[in-house]
Amino acid sequence: VQLQASGGGLVQQGDSLRLSCTASGSSLDYYVLAWFRQAPGEVRKEVSCIARDGTTVNLGSVSGRFTISRDNAKNTVYLQMNNMKPEDTAVYYCAADFAYYCDPRAESEYEYWGQGTQVTVSS
Repeated sequence: VQLQASGGGLVQQGDSLRLSCTASGSSLDYYVLAWFRQAPGEVRKEVSCIARDGTTVNLGSVSGRFTISRDNAKNTVYLQMNNMKPEDTAVYYCAADFAYYCDPRAESEYEYWGQGTQVTVSS
């Protein structure tokens, strides 16, 4: 499975942005999908997760602002980011794990990763 992330860019505080991650080589139907981000000088952290049945989990400060979704017909996972803040500045990565639920899991359990897309939020 190859994941291609896109949609990053430079936005202002309060703006919205939608990231996309499209898979090739296999259907994403059987995968848990997640978005991670890594801010400068920090470790990579999970932001949102979506299970095979569409159940979602948002982590930390993004709750209520970010929404993860999936379109299995397009083999794509999205991250809609609203009311963005400077602290959302990071490289965002998509990831896939051959599993069903968004149970807590180590980052290493995600088998496939996208290449990362830069998101910068100016104040």
